[in-house]
Amino acid sequence: MIVQNFNVLAGILIMNKVYLSEYANPILVKYLEAQGFEISFVSATSHTYDAISSHPDIYTCKFDAGNIFHGDPNELGYNYPDNVKFNAVVMGDYFIHNIKFTSKNLLAEANRLGKYLIHVPQGYTKCNMAVVSDNAAITSDMGIANAIKVANADIDLLVIEPGHVALRGLPYGFLGGASGRVKGEMIFHGNLATHPDFDKISDFVKKHNCKLTYFEDFELEDIGSIFEVCI
Repeated sequence: MIVQNFNVLAGILIMNKVYLSEYANPILVKYLEAQGFEISFVSATSHTYDAISSHPDIYTCKFDAGNIFHGDPNELGYNYPDNVKFNAVVMGDYFIHNIKFTSKNLLAEANRLGKYLIHVPQGYTKCNMAVVSDNAAITSDMGIANAIKVANADIDLLVIEPGHVALRGLPYGFLGGASGRVKGEMIFHGNLATHPDFDKISDFVKKHNCKLTYFEDFELEDIGSIFEVCI
């Protein structure tokens, strides 16, 4: 039996959707579809370089499942740092990004919502953070980790070894871009068990009351995050 993922809010029936790169592995796509999710594929564009041009986290920023900021791709430049204007992380009351590079429109939305801004040196912030909950995340970037520590943010952060994540066209990608929380599951795009910090990651995810899901049939690959949204 397929259980449709519906929410009922104020008498309105809402079905959840997942944003994925057009290059997401079909095994992941079928897994999500079997649970009743609608898949919205992000196609590659010429706004940025090929390796990340189909990545949802390059074009959108997730404030929460009901509030997805869709950036104007025309704001983007082809190379870093002009292509990271929307690649921010929102965790509860915190907005985390390299504020020097954030889109003015996205920053205005963060300020409108009263988010506390945490400036980090890494522009590819969402790529580099696997968000487990509003107060828990995983990163391999020490610049991000140190900035969050200095901000004294109420965030439980697991720091892992960098690398060990594929990214087509480049030597490696990031775990944040190879993952996403969907309902109560932390889903990884590929075989997380090959990562040297697998045990730490597994324990951390379970510590924060998430089911751990990954796929042994293909390699762990950065696809620009897995975003669940309400429609």
